[in-house]
Amino acid sequence: MTWSVVNDGDGLPRIILTEPGGSSAEVLLYGGQIISWKNDRREELLFMSSKAVLKPPNSIRGGIPICFPQFGNFGFLEQHGFARNRLWALDSCPSPLPPSRSNSSVDLILKSTEEDLKTWPRSFELRLRIILAPGKLTLIPRVRNTDTRAFSFTFAMRNYLSVSDVSEVRVEGLETLDYFDNLMKRERFTEQADAITFDGEVDRVYLSTPSKIAIIDHEKKRTLVLRKGGLLDAVVWNPWDRKAKALPDFGDDDYKSMLCVDSAAIETPILLKSFEEWKGWQELSTVSSSYCSGQLDPCKVLYG
Repeated sequence: MTWSVVNDGDGLPRIILTEPGGSSAEVLLYGGQIISWKNDRREELLFMSSKAVLKPPNSIRGGIPICFPQFGNFGFLEQHGFARNRLWALDSCPSPLPPSRSNSSVDLILKSTEEDLKTWPRSFELRLRIILAPGKLTLIPRVRNTDTRAFSFTFAMRNYLSVSDVSEVRVEGLETLDYFDNLMKRERFTEQADAITFDGEVDRVYLSTPSKIAIIDHEKKRTLVLRKGGLLDAVVWNPWDRKAKALPDFGDDDYKSMLCVDSAAIETPILLKSFEEWKGWQELSTVSSSYCSGQLDPCKVLYG
């Protein structure tokens, strides 16, 4: 297996994934959270806040945190649920998911604890397979209801993406869709623009989204493509300057170099009967050009 577990000075066990092409990923067992994804040129593709705190019981501002069993404050639990604040374990028996054909993969598991049952009285198993391939990072989450009663949950993989300058970024694939605007008390609107661009704070939940979304970074001449399944919604978030200054774990100017585009299930919670299992997936990949370079037709990225 081309991964290893290391323990650094912060005391958090982390898994280093590598693949022969030269890309790498770094995963913390705390939160089951990917905190780094580098391409074959050692360029970081994920954003990490300059003020991120990498120790319990804090949530980690950056990478790809897992939001379960609640996204945001769409419920009565703590913000984004508790999975991102728990210590996960290596999953030695990821059945019934077939064994990964990739050597650059790892399986993690989080099971409900007595502490969790006090705040969310539902017994569960949350599994996550992470697969690293040249130019691609794939996550396959699964939730199994191990309780005697049905339960429902909302879920998201919060993708903190590293961008050159968010004001020069376009997100395509969400045009004409309805969204909840969290800055307007979750009022429902319809996207009117032909692409989403950024000149201020954005916090939206786009509904019934396509399986493919493109994040076009003009300055880096690079497009990140998000593909997903089992997760109908997509969240787009950037705090901009005023909120960035108000967040204790966020650098004042960090908002300029990041953008969250999340795979999510929010509007319609996922319902699981006793001993049923839900599976979703997302794939992040890169295209080495950008819309403004004239080399990339965004329609081909989205529909090709």
